[in-house]
Amino acid sequence: MLVPETARSGEDSRSHQGRPHILVGVTSAQTCVVLHARVKALRDAGFRVSVLSSPGKQLDQLARKEQVAVFSVPMERGISPLRDVVALVRIWRLIRWLRPDIVEFSTPKAGLLGILAARFCGIRERIYVLKGLRLETARGFRRRLLGWAERIAAGSAHRVVCNSPSLRERALAMRMGPASKVILLGKGSSNGVDLARFAPGASDVRKQLGIEHGAPVIGFSGRLTADKGLPELLEAFAMVLRDIPDAYLLLVGWFDAAEDSLQCRIRSRIEGHPRIICTGFVDDTAAYYRVMDVMVLPSWREGFPNAVLEAAASGVPVIATRCTGSCDAVIPEVTGLLVPVGRPEAICDAVLNLMSNPDRRRGMSAAARAWVAENYADRKVLRLAVDFYVNLSREGTAPALHPAGKKLTEAVTGLAASL
Repeated sequence: MLVPETARSGEDSRSHQGRPHILVGVTSAQTCVVLHARVKALRDAGFRVSVLSSPGKQLDQLARKEQVAVFSVPMERGISPLRDVVALVRIWRLIRWLRPDIVEFSTPKAGLLGILAARFCGIRERIYVLKGLRLETARGFRRRLLGWAERIAAGSAHRVVCNSPSLRERALAMRMGPASKVILLGKGSSNGVDLARFAPGASDVRKQLGIEHGAPVIGFSGRLTADKGLPELLEAFAMVLRDIPDAYLLLVGWFDAAEDSLQCRIRSRIEGHPRIICTGFVDDTAAYYRVMDVMVLPSWREGFPNAVLEAAASGVPVIATRCTGSCDAVIPEVTGLLVPVGRPEAICDAVLNLMSNPDRRRGMSAAARAWVAENYADRKVLRLAVDFYVNLSREGTAPALHPAGKKLTEAVTGLAASL
């Protein structure tokens, strides 16, 4: 049996049989950083919660802090057929042992493998939380393969919960399910924002990082990858320095070894630039937003970027692209600015526009925090999620499997049973 060597537990996952049991799964342990509030809200509502991801310290930290059972199954974020089958079988065995009432899987690989494994085990409620579409930046056969995988995951799920309005529109256009199945809770977001933690105020980060007092700071928060628009941001920053030579670019994030990782020359350019500061992975980003004059997120694709909401709650105007997800996270000309995808000159113009107009930045700062407080306070967002799962636990119904999912189920179940 898989479980003894892969479980880390703050609570016996099969105890307290009177409480509905939900298994939350993601691909990477790093994603567990954003699961704490969601897990706590579900626990406080009376659910038994277990968490599954690839091994990592963030998974173990989640177990210790939130006192939940956690399970590690190695999963490749990229396409790896043999390892994916092995991971599928392991997840299948785990779910067969746990027998949760509800499963919630998100991120592409965990979404596909976890929802399929739950279907094989006959789990009553299968929820695929769609937090973005990696296929949007893929091409050729890989794009078709990713599209097929998304449709299989969605077709095998009971509900597809989208992270933003534009992502739901995209999912419906891809025919991932009918409008009754592909849904949006409230106005989007998975966790919302802790308004007390992310708020305007003093910060000693400027001193820690050696940024001169009064020097303009252009910020970024997230994975340092190509799909996040880092190449365009670097080009834009080079243009900005012609007009604002004392500006800094503060990159709050890490070089992610994903399929969209940065080329070596771009990474070297970041590491060797005297006006660019790269923090690496940061557990708590709140203090870093407070030193930013503006934040830029030049992504090519998103689900609903937490970083934009966190910056807005911190009173920082945001410049984002008009890609899926990001376009929902900024009210143009009110809380920030939207620019076309892949246009360094447009990013530069937007930065210069805001940096040259302190009054406009202050107005956007106040509007941004008020907008997040009204729509995306964590208590409000998490209450919607909890209510959704409470209703599911009462309904206890699941629709028939999508034809494409049914065919794959028949094929893979036979293989899994033989391993």
